[in-house]
Amino acid sequence: MGALAIAIPYVLFVWWFSTGSVLLLVGLSRRYGAFLKAGAAASFVAALAGIWASSQVTGAAGAYCVFTCAILLWGAIEISLLSGWITGPRPKPCPRDCAPVDRFWFALQAIAYHELALFATAGLVFAVTVGAPNQLGLWTFVALLVLRQSAKVNLFLGVRTLNDELLPQQVDFLRSYFTRKPINALFPFSVTLVTAAAAILAVTAIGAKSDFATLDCSLLAVLVALGALEHWFMVLPMPVVDLCRWSVRAPTPAPVALAALPALSVIPGVTITERPVVRRSAASLSRQRLEDQFRQSYHAQACNPRLDAATNKLGGLNGPD
Repeated sequence: MGALAIAIPYVLFVWWFSTGSVLLLVGLSRRYGAFLKAGAAASFVAALAGIWASSQVTGAAGAYCVFTCAILLWGAIEISLLSGWITGPRPKPCPRDCAPVDRFWFALQAIAYHELALFATAGLVFAVTVGAPNQLGLWTFVALLVLRQSAKVNLFLGVRTLNDELLPQQVDFLRSYFTRKPINALFPFSVTLVTAAAAILAVTAIGAKSDFATLDCSLLAVLVALGALEHWFMVLPMPVVDLCRWSVRAPTPAPVALAALPALSVIPGVTITERPVVRRSAASLSRQRLEDQFRQSYHAQACNPRLDAATNKLGGLNGPD
């Protein structure tokens, strides 16, 4: 129970912090794209090397290190997708009114390269850990892979809460492949299997014979339980986007409407083709009219005494002889 009690807050923090960090870095990808690509590649190599080294250690340090490296490896691949670097041969929105078979084919084309990268990375993790005494890195990556595939399929088939507000603009086209409806036929089986897997891992951790096995199963149990919780959030009216709201950059404001001008300019060599048109709301226009009326009445009141004084003076000068 001690290992499980320690694993719960650790996995919760790693899950929350890594998710927010990925979204924060992706938000900077347009400005610092080259640096982020280099950093993601370096993180990928370092995480894979960390998994290889830590898989040879069968202690608490090895378990926590290999688990963290597997999460870091997963995050590097997620950055490549959310930044729009590795998506698919057809990174476009789904056409409207297409047949279900075509929609599935278009969705697969939209993320095909990313899926290949995930499975290829899983193969690399297997290659660097084969025969090692610590297999937690491989099982962590496989758990993340299975949980993500289940979530993707359920988002495609339809769930109540999509939480697509967290999708960056670079992959905004993916929203067109999500479906919003109360539930789909696959969801009960998916969430039941994931919840059962978390429960089995927790029971295994409690009954493990060695401290290392207890810690391994505890870390996996909490991770899978979080995956089950994410599945449940898909059908409950409880959006979880606020948990990572701190890491999402404010969206770029929409461009101002433009009106065409003649393609001539008084400055030689400069062509002015567009100028901004300010669109004002009805409330703003009404407030402006009231201000204009008040200003006119004020000027009229201020001018009337002067006009009366001038008239009286004029009358005194041109009075009867």
